[in-house]
Amino acid sequence: MLIIGIAGGTGSGKTTVVNKIIDSFPAGEVAVIPQDSYYKDSSHIPPEERQKINFDEPAAIEWPLLVEHLRQLREGKTVQMPTYSYLTCTRQAETVPVKPCDVVIVEGILVLTDPVLRQMMDVKCFVDADADDRLIRVIARDCVERGRTPMMVINRYQDVLKPMHMQYIEPSKRFADLIIPQGGTNTVAIGLLTDYIDGRLKRSSDK
Repeated sequence: MLIIGIAGGTGSGKTTVVNKIIDSFPAGEVAVIPQDSYYKDSSHIPPEERQKINFDEPAAIEWPLLVEHLRQLREGKTVQMPTYSYLTCTRQAETVPVKPCDVVIVEGILVLTDPVLRQMMDVKCFVDADADDRLIRVIARDCVERGRTPMMVINRYQDVLKPMHMQYIEPSKRFADLIIPQGGTNTVAIGLLTDYIDGRLKRSSDK
């Protein structure tokens, strides 16, 4: 099993890159583990306080559970991936079964910041994008999917997203084996990555 880490700032195009990789392989060969599914549960915190939680720092993620799930997948076991609600900022009762497969993509803004998780990755990628482009995508996404106003998104970007990006996400770029500028529009870089994955899978099947 190949574990591919795909990191990058909020709105950099990580999801587009992941989807293009998935589309390059037969159905069932690639599973995706989003970092966001492993946010620590905040149901014990009053709802009005949850909006103040910093979700863009490594301390917000339950890394041991994510690492344990990857280990179980490598052992051929199905795992129950947690689900998280951005609207209530709580972990949900429902889980999503993830079966072992040839390729597992771990995707999220902070996945290259955790040293234990990094060591498990066969390939580490960083999706790079201009800060203005990222902000535009975040505004469009959060207003539609997370019930926020443009001003709420801009304020959060200035107060949290930008400083956390500079403190944690941007420095994690140095751990990447492959940097993908322009996100999902960089067909050359995505092609190189998919060709590498395909080659590794073929070598494994020939053994």
